[in-house]
Amino acid sequence: MDAWIWIVIAVAVVVLLALIWLSARRSRRLDEQRVEARELRQEAESRTQEADERRAAAEQMAQRAEADRREAELTAQRANELDPDVEVDEEART
Repeated sequence: MDAWIWIVIAVAVVVLLALIWLSARRSRRLDEQRVEARELRQEAESRTQEADERRAAAEQMAQRAEADRREAELTAQRANELDPDVEVDEEART
């Protein structure tokens, strides 16, 4: 065989090896990105769940605080009704 055929074969092999190497490198990079994306999704899901739990707890505390406030108002109203030194509007009693 002529020398130029060997050169063409060698160049083709080098190009083929370079393409295989680049493809493997790209595939590895994509796999790493998939893993990172999966981890970020898990972290986001965890944070979302924690935030939902905190919001539910805050809503429950707000409801309890409102109930306590209403109870305190009723207690203050009852105290005003019992205290002879406090004039209570008759319309407010009904």
